[in-house]
Amino acid sequence: MAGGKQSARQKMINLMYLVFIAMIAMNMSKEVLSAFGLMNAKLIDNNQSADVRNAQFMQGLADKVSEQPAKYAPLKAEADNITNLGSTLSNYLEDLKGKMTATVDDPTNYQSMDGTDWLDQYFFSGDKITKNGQEFLDQIATYRNGVKAELANNPDLKDIVADVEKKFATDKVTNNEGKKLEWLDYNFKGYPLVASLTKMTQLQSDIKTTEAEMLSSMLAGKLKVEASLTNFDAIVVPDKTAFFNGEQFTGRIILGKKDATLKPFKVIINGQELDEDAMQAGETMLKFPAGRVGEQKISGEFQFKEGDSLITIPVESSYAVIPKPNAATISADKMNVVYRGVSNPMTISFAGVPDNKVNASAAGLSSKGGGKYIMTPGSGKEVTINVTGTLPDGSKVSDNAKFRIKDIPKPSGTIAGKSEGGLPRNNVEIGTIKAVLEDFDFDLPLTVTSFKFKVPGQATVNVNGSKLNGQAKAALRKARRGDAVQIFDIKSKSNTGVRIKPASPIAIELSN
Repeated sequence: MAGGKQSARQKMINLMYLVFIAMIAMNMSKEVLSAFGLMNAKLIDNNQSADVRNAQFMQGLADKVSEQPAKYAPLKAEADNITNLGSTLSNYLEDLKGKMTATVDDPTNYQSMDGTDWLDQYFFSGDKITKNGQEFLDQIATYRNGVKAELANNPDLKDIVADVEKKFATDKVTNNEGKKLEWLDYNFKGYPLVASLTKMTQLQSDIKTTEAEMLSSMLAGKLKVEASLTNFDAIVVPDKTAFFNGEQFTGRIILGKKDATLKPFKVIINGQELDEDAMQAGETMLKFPAGRVGEQKISGEFQFKEGDSLITIPVESSYAVIPKPNAATISADKMNVVYRGVSNPMTISFAGVPDNKVNASAAGLSSKGGGKYIMTPGSGKEVTINVTGTLPDGSKVSDNAKFRIKDIPKPSGTIAGKSEGGLPRNNVEIGTIKAVLEDFDFDLPLTVTSFKFKVPGQATVNVNGSKLNGQAKAALRKARRGDAVQIFDIKSKSNTGVRIKPASPIAIELSN
């Protein structure tokens, strides 16, 4: 295209060629900017998902702390410190990103984020770093050094510490020409705004990843420690919680982490070494005389070989020996009487006899399983409950108890929550008459069906329902201030259909 005299046509062709090359370069630049923007959006989505996962993990760790605080509280405190360090840096970066995107009209138009001026002026003043640039470096250093200090004494997390030092390093960087540049200069000076924005989002992603790896490694380390035999507990599991005198004690000892392949080197219980037949599939079977009535102790130790060491796990437990029962335990869950017209919950058992070996019978009594019964008494003033229990040897024991049957007590009448005292005339006119069972342990709603209303000097008005009718309201309007109006013969009903006594009367003095 150079040399010689060119025709007008050739000059036009050369100019078009130059324009074409410029357009190609421009399109490539736009594609690069868009790629950075899409990468930034993808990282933001991933960060949001990581936040949810990390929050769920922290909640699980918090649940562990509530269950076993001595074991998991130190772990939770360490995790909280790391999370707080990450939140501080991530929030700082998010605020900075907001300032950056505020410089463009449309933060979603990545092709418009090609400028470098704003961040260059924010971080740099000529060849020097501004106060804002130094704050950016200090925030990263605070996070990096904080994580290192927090995890320094945990050898299982040394790889995470090394990774944090690498990802959040701010040392000088050697460029392709072999020249050493400041880290901030190398990574952010002269870059398009969208590229710097994406780098900051990547830093936020590295924070989330560090938290996830830290939480995962912490739990893995705890499980590793838990798997060591030094953390096993020997647990005595009796076949039942109490034994009769003359019976054989039966039960087993298992370790806190039961392992069918685990076999102790030696087991000593109550001064006697158990033979190998007692050790079966990770369990040690026990069988010896239960002893005298009262609390009996079980003591001894498990011995395991772990490498060249002999690990000893103590065994400490107790059990009760009780005499054979000859009386049943029968109690009303709510009171020492049963009420007609309601379902009275009861617990019926024989000491030392399983619930499925106890049988109780009486008029109106029904079983709910597990020793729980419902008594719905009918007519009469008394009900007798007969109980039979079957002992392990097949023999029977029996007993009975009598309960008084009482009617539902008389309810109290109220209006606007009062049964007496002063009320404004309007409160009486629009108020609802209620029948309330005070100090009654059962939830038995009552519906007022009728009552009588009396104003001094006026005839008594019969009212159906629970509110004053027109005739009663007319009588109320003729009452004077200070008059005592009476509401009596208050009748109500329940959803059980049982007869309810009339409620106690209401006496209200009009205050206006």
